[in-house]
Amino acid sequence: MRVLPRPLLTHALKQPTTSHILVTDVGFFPHAAFHGRWRTSGAPQHIVIVCSGGRGICRLPSGTHAVRAGQALVIPAGTAHQYEADQDDPWTIWWMHVTGSAVPELVETMTAGVDGPVLTLGDPPRIVALFETIIRRMEHDETMSSLIAAAGAAWHALALIGADRRATSPDRVDPVEVTLEFLRANVSERVSVPELAAMARLSQSHYAALFRKRVGYGVLEYQTRLRMGIARELLDTTDRPIVSIAQQVGYADPLYFSRQFRKLHSMSPTDYRAHDRG
Repeated sequence: MRVLPRPLLTHALKQPTTSHILVTDVGFFPHAAFHGRWRTSGAPQHIVIVCSGGRGICRLPSGTHAVRAGQALVIPAGTAHQYEADQDDPWTIWWMHVTGSAVPELVETMTAGVDGPVLTLGDPPRIVALFETIIRRMEHDETMSSLIAAAGAAWHALALIGADRRATSPDRVDPVEVTLEFLRANVSERVSVPELAAMARLSQSHYAALFRKRVGYGVLEYQTRLRMGIARELLDTTDRPIVSIAQQVGYADPLYFSRQFRKLHSMSPTDYRAHDRG
């Protein structure tokens, strides 16, 4: 467990890099029997707890939320809370308190809040490794270089939690994620919005809105970007004819493929292949 001295915290929040994100407290509690905290006014920082084993609960104004292995608990700053390890199967947790001007937006990206504070992680070991990095750097010393390194790892961890977030319960399937995985596995096929909405068991309008909120753009553009990502890789790593590449990524008409490629990259596939990279 490491806690920054508060005068150093105040100083770091005035520096260009650490003003955006700063880890103020961090720790690792293995098999933490009888562990718990109760803050009636919340904490000044956002709290992120990653559970790698066992179970726990968190009580917020929105109710009681269960936390299991492979999940993260995110408590916004200033939110009254109480959390504790399960009596029969106490959790093993990695945790940090984090603040800075960029943190609220990162937390919003995770769609975490008092109504949905528990997120199931896509790659828990990777997140845990980043928490280990933060602890090692803050154990090393309290220089600005260590604080910057810890801040970088914290940003990476929060970004990954947001990017790879899953349904809040292992028993609940994320309908958009199901269709995303289908699209990634069937890049060469053009799948319509109605087909995907039916797969997700949602209305077309509801599905399209959820998809855009999750991904950042519409279904057809996402499919095009998936196809073009594979096309770029083939152009970079093979000498295959453009007609063959177009067919592999689902374009029967190579001229249409070239127009779509140019629209996205502002150059033709031939010019892209000739361009120096790396």
